[in-house]
Amino acid sequence: MRVIGLMSGTSYDAVDAAAAELTFEDDGDVLRLVPLGMVSAPYEAPLRSALAAALPPAPTTLADVCRLDTGIGQGFAALAVRADRELCEGRAELIASHGQTVFHWAADGQVYGTLQLGRPAWIAEAAGCPVVSDFRPRDVAAGGQGAPLVSLVDLMLLRGRPGVPAALNIGGIANLTALPASGGPVAFDTGPGNALLDAAVHELTSGRLGYDEDGALAAAGRVHEPLLHRLLAEPYYRLPAPKTTGKELFHHGYLRAALQGFAAPDPQDLIATLTRLTARTVADALRPLGTTEVIASGGGTRNPVLMAMLREELAAGPRLLTSDALGLPAAAKEAYAFAVLGFLTLHGLPGNVPDCTGARGPRVLGSLTPGRRPLRLPPGPARPPRSLLIGRE
Repeated sequence: MRVIGLMSGTSYDAVDAAAAELTFEDDGDVLRLVPLGMVSAPYEAPLRSALAAALPPAPTTLADVCRLDTGIGQGFAALAVRADRELCEGRAELIASHGQTVFHWAADGQVYGTLQLGRPAWIAEAAGCPVVSDFRPRDVAAGGQGAPLVSLVDLMLLRGRPGVPAALNIGGIANLTALPASGGPVAFDTGPGNALLDAAVHELTSGRLGYDEDGALAAAGRVHEPLLHRLLAEPYYRLPAPKTTGKELFHHGYLRAALQGFAAPDPQDLIATLTRLTARTVADALRPLGTTEVIASGGGTRNPVLMAMLREELAAGPRLLTSDALGLPAAAKEAYAFAVLGFLTLHGLPGNVPDCTGARGPRVLGSLTPGRRPLRLPPGPARPPRSLLIGRE
């Protein structure tokens, strides 16, 4: 089945669409994923500005939410149509849309609700395919954190690898999934990936730049150790897993508060400090797990200074590589992961890992919006596949 996964992360800079051919093998114990490619499109400037203006801690209105829900849905729909035409030869059979997270209601180690915008009806109407969307709420309703949902796909990739492997995604927020030598799997958000970095770059350049391209600013700066020490005192880092966080905590206001009492650091020093913060908190999260291999993905892998700092922090610890080495493009991994989750939902199979999210049990995730044709659910195996095989057609 040809499936398109749609994803816009916490950096909300663009929408990614990854297409894959997905088939069950070995009586459903193995899922084969053949990557068909990825296309990406930035949000149109007015929509991105409206989204940025509505995100916490800014106040917003229901009218704003409705307009964003429509605009994001239409943007996702346009990219889905393009992905179907360019990557699937017009033969896509399913679209899985993560949507745009605008609020993840977490407090005292518990998640009470989550909201992703991007109405799937626009996607189904434009592309004609059934759409699976709204993946996170079912896990939250079952007592889970609603994140990281990519853990199921991560575990399918990690099983069978030697030692103690871990998957790391560095987006706006960084998260990891690890498969310890004993006990169940572990997964959680480690803290800010690019969130504080992007907020600082945007503010320091008066909106001219959205991120530290190639780590150039960080490379020109020096770490401000007192500020780093203050940032590392954030209580979130010491919460037990499973746990999740987002821009509800790590936003520009958080950074301004952390800077109070300090003489304003040079811009390059601030960016170097925030880059080190991401590397340090990721390494601190990995170290107790005894990981021997870390497979990284996400936008942060394109920042050579961040990756170099992460290697320094891990020192003689685990080997660090990207998911490209396994045949899964690092830039598109989350979009591919949601394509897999949508495929499982269509076949009536659960997509969460209770050990990783804290949910009371496995749950079939998401809501299904029919396409233009009558909806007929395909038969599937009795349980989710245990391993993911990245292969060619």
